[in-house]
This record gives sequence, structure tokens and C-alpha cells, in this order.
Amino acid sequence: MPNDERRVAHAASRPLNAAAATAPTDDADMFDLAPVSLWLEDFSAVRELFESWRAEGVTDLRAHLAEDPARISACSSRIRVLKVNRRTLSLFAAKDVDHLVLNLASVFRDDMLQTHVDELDQLWSGKPQFVSQTVNYTLDGRRLDVLLKAVILPGHEARWDRVLVTIEDITELEDVRRKAAHSELYARGLFEHSPVSLWVEDFSSVKQLLDEVREQGIVDFRTFTNVHPEFVERCMQEIHVLDVNQHTLKMFAAPTKPTLLARLADIFRDDMQQHFQEQLIDLWEHRLFHQREVINYSLEGAELNVHLQFSVFPGHERDWDLVLVALTDITARKKAEAYLEFLGKHDVLTKLKNRSFYVDEINRLERKGPFPVTAIAVDVNGLKGVNDQLGHAAGDALLRRAGEVLGKALEKPFQAARIGGDEFVVLLPGTDERGGEQVMESIRQLVEVNNQFYSGMPLSFAMGAATAQDGERLEAMLQRADAVMYAEKRAHYGNAENDRRAD
Repeated sequence: MPNDERRVAHAASRPLNAAAATAPTDDADMFDLAPVSLWLEDFSAVRELFESWRAEGVTDLRAHLAEDPARISACSSRIRVLKVNRRTLSLFAAKDVDHLVLNLASVFRDDMLQTHVDELDQLWSGKPQFVSQTVNYTLDGRRLDVLLKAVILPGHEARWDRVLVTIEDITELEDVRRKAAHSELYARGLFEHSPVSLWVEDFSSVKQLLDEVREQGIVDFRTFTNVHPEFVERCMQEIHVLDVNQHTLKMFAAPTKPTLLARLADIFRDDMQQHFQEQLIDLWEHRLFHQREVINYSLEGAELNVHLQFSVFPGHERDWDLVLVALTDITARKKAEAYLEFLGKHDVLTKLKNRSFYVDEINRLERKGPFPVTAIAVDVNGLKGVNDQLGHAAGDALLRRAGEVLGKALEKPFQAARIGGDEFVVLLPGTDERGGEQVMESIRQLVEVNNQFYSGMPLSFAMGAATAQDGERLEAMLQRADAVMYAEKRAHYGNAENDRRAD
């Protein structure tokens, strides 16, 4: 997050594009009611500034910013806040969005300068997201330790004009860590009753194993662990859990500490070994404080998205015999992010892919195939009549049925996308003309079954298929499929004037 000049422009200062203006209400509700602080921001002007610096020959962004700190403000001032949710207003004690935006200089100040450089450097290096731990301030003056994560939303990677920022308040966790360094007795009380899952562990055996490998002359530790996964597994087995707090029992649905410790294999499983390998690499490189996102499981089997912080206690850096591991449950945030990402590529009404996905997929297939590629243009017959006679609710119901049929007719890598009001396209990579006919026949059969379960207006499709061979432009193929679909639609109405534009 930027410092005092950041986010000076708010969504109210300029209208969003047409797509945003007509976004589904449940999309907006999901954003607004998410249990974590969400910011939708526009970084496109930052990207333009980066491109101008690259054109001038800049290769090291950190050095470039260090030469003139005003350049940091130049980046910050180009970031636009488009929208924030209710949790953001509550977290920062803001009356409304305007109140927050007009006082951002009070929110992003002091400690934020260096972390903002880190954020910019992650974007500069080509990463589609950045993570940082920093300090913000509420509008009533309270200090907040926060964990910040930003990701460029799918479909906006080329411009950075839609960046989703999530902010989590980890003030209590950081208070625990700070106070633990000053008072072991006081820290014990904080440890036991902390609202964060805390684990005290002994990594001394792990350190001995790493030292032995280093003494053998191993330099490339990542390659070593890739070749010897059994070493990673052995290190995991050498970790000794000394204590956990009450919140850990609650978080992992454990009735007692002995029960939890006896079933650690049920908590740390599946791809946890891969995460632990990265943790070992951090320790090999002498990073005694590190953090990452991992997946754990409760003893009831529930999947938990967890933000893990690892820290060797002060005074124990030599042997690693006392380590604090803090686990923050971020499952709610991950679900919010996953839903927003789903909305970015899906049509909410039909649950099929949307036009944004369709455009990206056409470009990908044209570059990478596999060929032949067959497309089926699909149009719902009679939708305009249903809307005019029965209302748009009935029309929406017909479109949902269309989505049900197309969704059930296809399996990956085949995809169906809604690209207009009553217009759909089915993409069949690696499929020839005969395969396309088989899929259309399957769709027709499912339409018949669908009509048996629904009374009222029957569902009817006009369809046309075409196939592109390797080296052929997909646009030409799509036009052929559209033309065949138009002909079938005209035949459906028995009148050449009644094409899709009239219906």
C-alpha cells in the first residue's frame, strides 16, 4: 500500500466502464459484504510509468527509487481507488468512502515507505501479485499492523487496471510477538489466550540435519531437496511440538492437546511437504522469520487456508530450539477471492464462462491449439417473445435452462461461454467436424430431456458448427459457424427476415 499521496482518486471521481456499470448485483453484494477489507484499485498509470522508465534504460527499480524518493510518491499518486467494501470502512473508522479517501494521508504514513517499495518491486519483476506486512492507521488514530495482498484480476494483466487488494488486521498477532520478546511470563498468558493459533516448536534436530548437508558441500539446496524428497520428509518428522494454545484447539477442532499432537498427520497432509520444502529453503538461506500461505485440515476434515508465520525466538538463533509458529485462518478471505475470480470469468445467470473468458480462450487456442478446433454457435430460439410476453424473469429462467444443458453436455477441455444476451459459443479444442456433430447431437438430446422437466415455454436452440485446421484464423471459422447457425434459425421461423436480431 502506498504512503501519504496514494489513492487520491476515488471511483466517484470518474465513472467505471460499461461492464462495471452493469455488473450483477450479487457480484457487488459479495464484494461489499466480504468479511475482510477489500479495495478495488487501478494501477494502469503505474504500469505506464514503469514502461517509460524501462524505455529510459532503468533495470533496477529499487536503486532507481533510492536515487530520488520522490519517485515513490510519483508511483503512489498514480494509483486510483475504484471501490472499497463495508469491512474497510469499519476497519479504518471511516464514515463513508469519501471520508476515507479524503483522509488517506492519515491512513498510509510513517512506516509504509519501505514496504511500498517492496510492493512496487514485486510488480516491476513481473509478478501478477504482491504481499507485504506493513502498518496503517485508522482515522481515529489507532495503529494497525496489517497483512496486505494484491492481485491483478484475470483479464486485466495487460493493463493493471483492476487490482484487488485485501487487508487483514494482524495487530493482535504482532502485539503477541512484540510483547513475547520482553516478558516471558506475560507472553505465556498472551500465548495461551491469543485469538491466533500459536505453536511453540523445537527445530534443533532440523538445524542439525541442515548443518550436516552443508558440511557435505551441498550448495544448491533446492536441487538437493528436489532430488531427495525423503530428506524433506525426515526433517518434518524431526520437528518437536512443545506447546499449542487454546485457539489452536478450537481452530483445528481438537478436544485436547494430546489428541491434537497425536493426529498431526491429519492436519499437515497432502501438499504440505511442498510447502515445508520452501520453508526449509528459507532456513537454509538464514531467513529465521518467514511467512507463506498453506493449506491445513481440521480434525473434522475441513480444509483450512492458513497464513503461516515462522519465527525463531530471540536468543535461540544458534540452535533453533525454540520457535514460534503463528497460524491465521484466512479461509474466509480465500473464499471471497475465489468467488470474485469466478465472477471475472463466469456468467452469473447461466454459470457458464463469460465473454471475457471466451476472448482470452480464442486467443490462446489460436496460439497453442490443439488443432483442429471446432466451434458451435448456439442461439436460444424465442427469447425475445418470452421477454415481451412473459417478462424478463421468464426469459432469465430460459437462459438458466440453456446454461444447464450446455454445462451438462460438456467436459473439460470443452467449454461453453455466454457471449451475448441469447448467444453462446461452444469451443471444442482438438476436435474435428465429426466430433462437433456428436456434441451437437448430445446437446439436442439434453434439450429434449430438459423440456420434459419444465412446463411452459420449451427450450430450443439454433446451432451451427465449423472447424479450423492448424494455421487457419479462428475468426474465419467462427464466422462460418455463425452463418450455419443463422441458416438454422431462419429455418426455425420459416422466414428469412426472422434472424437472431429480430428475436
